[in-house]
Amino acid sequence: MILYLLGILIYAVPGLWVNYTLNKHDDVLPNMPFTAKEFGLNLLKEQNLDDVNIEDTKIGDHYDTNSKTVRVKPERLDKKSITSITVMCHEIGHAIQHKENYPPLIRRQAIISKTLWLNKISSLLLYAGIPAILATGAFPLIRICIIIIFASILITMISHLITLEVELDASFKRAMPILEKKIPVEFHSSCKSILRVCAFTYVIGSLTSILNVRNIWFLFRAVIFRR
Repeated sequence: MILYLLGILIYAVPGLWVNYTLNKHDDVLPNMPFTAKEFGLNLLKEQNLDDVNIEDTKIGDHYDTNSKTVRVKPERLDKKSITSITVMCHEIGHAIQHKENYPPLIRRQAIISKTLWLNKISSLLLYAGIPAILATGAFPLIRICIIIIFASILITMISHLITLEVELDASFKRAMPILEKKIPVEFHSSCKSILRVCAFTYVIGSLTSILNVRNIWFLFRAVIFRR
């Protein structure tokens, strides 16, 4: 029972923390002189990042090193809020790292590229392999599928933990000094809270995924034992 409650806490609390922090500081500020996109475009120009683009995305805020693109959720781009502007600044912090060939960022990209094949197999098994197994009744293969999916998520989480300094650097060594110069001082504390969330988002997401796989495995065991 204690382990079950602990699992719920690990699963729910980090996500609640992220959503609470981002929503808390997401009110529109009419007196803010720029939207997140305007802020980002000006910042890219100041940093001589003319080859970096800004786009909207539905898969989560991130910086794509392959295409040199800062991608932010569409609802943030044209919004004048501390959350939107701070998230934009954090992602551009990664673009600055990329321009400077920041070693931990290069190291993280190497890990991701070398394990990309495993992530593809994991996704294929999760969305096609396991349903096919359930349809055909080949239940012994489920254990293998779960192990592969779990290994993929675990490797992803470890890579994020190893290179957590990439996120912390983007937040507090790249983004925060910029925000301190461009954002009124009364919002600096809010910026720090949001940047902290940005730094730990990937680790939290990986941890949640592992718990999801664990739940899937228990579900499949229940299905098998009913047969």
